[in-house]
Amino acid sequence: MQYLIFNKPYGVLSQFTDEGTGHPTLKAYINVPGVYAAGRLDRDSEGLLLLTDDGSLIKHLTDPKHHVEKTYWVLVEGEPTEEALSRLRNGVKLRGDTTRPAKVRLIPDPGLPPRSKPVTPHGPTAWLEMRLREGKKRQIRHMTAAVGLFTLRLVRVAVGNISLNDLPLGEWRELNPDELRSLKNLG
Repeated sequence: MQYLIFNKPYGVLSQFTDEGTGHPTLKAYINVPGVYAAGRLDRDSEGLLLLTDDGSLIKHLTDPKHHVEKTYWVLVEGEPTEEALSRLRNGVKLRGDTTRPAKVRLIPDPGLPPRSKPVTPHGPTAWLEMRLREGKKRQIRHMTAAVGLFTLRLVRVAVGNISLNDLPLGEWRELNPDELRSLKNLG
C-alpha cells in the first residue's frame, strides 16, 4: 500500500485527468501509479491532499459519519466581527441545511508564499483558522459568504494530526509510520 501527502498548488485539479478542461492535474506532479486522492480540494483551493491506493482508508476518510477534522487557513475580505465568528462556530444555514459547528479563530498572517494568481482584495482582509468535521462542496466559501466575508484564499493545512509542515508547494512525500498510524486511527 502507498500513502502520500501532497501540497496542491492553486489551479490544479484533485484528479489525474483533466476531462477536457485544460487545467493542470495531479499527473503533472505525481508519477505514482494506482493512487487516488482521499477527498478533494477544488481547483481554487490549495494545500494538503492525501493520496493512496488503500480504498478502505479513502472510504473511511471521506465518509461523513466519521467526522474527520480538517484544518484550513482562510484569507477573507472584510472585518470578522465576533458575531460572524460565533455564527461560523455554531453552524451556518446553507441551502436549508445547517453546517456542523466549527472551530474558528482569527490568526496572524501565516506568511504563505504568494499564489500563482495573485489575490486582489478590495478592502480589509483577515486570516481565519477553520477546523471542520464535514466537507460539503465549497463549504467554507459558502459559510464565510453567509456571514458577510468573501473567501480570497483557502489552504488546507491538516487532516487530523497530519499536517503540511514544511512540505514545499507542488511537492509530495510518503507518510511516515507514525503519520500512517495516526491517519488510520482518525474518526
